Amino acid sequence: MIRVTHEITLADQDVELDFTRSPGPGGQHVNTTDSAVQLRFDPVHCPALPAPVRVRLLALARGRVDREGALHITAHRHRSRQQNIEDAISRLCELIRAAAVPPKKRRSTTPTRAAKERRLEQKRRRSETKSRRQVPDD
Repeated sequence: MIRVTHEITLADQDVELDFTRSPGPGGQHVNTTDSAVQLRFDPVHCPALPAPVRVRLLALARGRVDREGALHITAHRHRSRQQNIEDAISRLCELIRAAAVPPKKRRSTTPTRAAKERRLEQKRRRSETKSRRQVPDD
């Protein structure tokens, strides 16, 4: 079980892990071990995700979602397979936590009378400045 928030808990079978050879430093040992992790998570078919969270998650991670709607995260920062697994899962949890926060509703506001007057005064000054630059008519 992967605990994301108080309300959202992912089952272990919701997350698929594949292992590949990791790029970067590591000496001869890196050529023989599959320490990079490719995490695959299908938010469309995951029963643990509420519908609004699912929609926001797909919008947040649209560059990492394939045609089937599966989210892919690749982790190869560390030399250890276990650390890369933890890194990939923590990145998935961060994405889901970010999607779980509903966006703030925008309140429409109107400018104050003083703000309107300041704007019009600035426009008048600018107009005067530009009109003084013109060549006078004979």
